[in-house]
Amino acid sequence: MSLNIGNDDHVRGSVTAPVTVLVYGDYECPYTRALELVIGQLRRRDGDSFRYVYRYFPLREIHPHAEMAAEAAEAVSALAGADAFWRMHDALFADQYDLEPGDFERQARAAGAGRAYRKAMAAHQFAEGVERDVQSGTVNGVEGTPSIFINGERYHASRDEGSLRAAIASST
Repeated sequence: MSLNIGNDDHVRGSVTAPVTVLVYGDYECPYTRALELVIGQLRRRDGDSFRYVYRYFPLREIHPHAEMAAEAAEAVSALAGADAFWRMHDALFADQYDLEPGDFERQARAAGAGRAYRKAMAAHQFAEGVERDVQSGTVNGVEGTPSIFINGERYHASRDEGSLRAAIASST
């Protein structure tokens, strides 16, 4: 597994964008949520300069809801499409303190997942997709969240808008 972007990845932005920002994140992690807010600001202001890729890396030992949240997002993606995934993704971070099964189901319905969602979640039908991302992260040295890669290079500097904008600009 690599940092190459594949069909199973969740991507916002143009495939022709000169820079790819890949984040391994956790829906229950406050630091991932903070980064999501910064990425959102960058997308609004500089959206054509990069594409954004999100991969799951639930920190299972410290965030008991993160795995199920990732499975819920993956289920919505499979059942309702890429746009629905991003609606669910955004809702999970917006309601980060509401990460119970009923919350996921409400958000999945709002994202367009329909009745198949409940059955898929009960069977953990999309756990494999989450595990694929976790394994990819492990291979790439991810130990915590958020972990950021810009054009395949690990990014360790500040996560504020100005620093990330400069890193993206210097990667073109």
